[in-house]
Amino acid sequence: LRLKAVGGVDWLINMVGFGTLTPYAGWAATGRGLDTETTFVLLAFCPLFAALYPLTQLYQWDEDMRRGDRTLAIMLGMRRSMAVAVGCTLLAFAMLAWAAQLSFARWWQWLALALALGAWLLVLLPWQRRCESLTPEQHKRGFYAALAAWAVTDIAVLVAFAA
Repeated sequence: LRLKAVGGVDWLINMVGFGTLTPYAGWAATGRGLDTETTFVLLAFCPLFAALYPLTQLYQWDEDMRRGDRTLAIMLGMRRSMAVAVGCTLLAFAMLAWAAQLSFARWWQWLALALALGAWLLVLLPWQRRCESLTPEQHKRGFYAALAAWAVTDIAVLVAFAA
């Protein structure tokens, strides 16, 4: 059974598994309890992973089409997949901003989150504008750039919330 071939199911599994349970497992390993702020931070990674997931499928588009897979990206189409990625990224950062509002008001912490959001938008917005004309290799480079934005986000969250 290839759940990747079932568009939407693959997305939900990855959002819950990697986007929610993985960050929570890391937090649980610290032995610290969850407060409202931490809950919002951890939950913000669910829509962030939801943003990343369709991007993993764009560079495999042709191969998935040949196999007849109905991945989330194929079901949505390239342009809507990119719109989902942008929307989910904005939702994730709205959740991080909510958590930040609950916990701090230092300018440098807000700056860390703004830089991370900027990294995502610098990757996603140009990609979204050109998505239908890109080659699989260009989509793959976009995906790796999104992974770099994810790394910037991890650092920003650590700076903002662990300070």
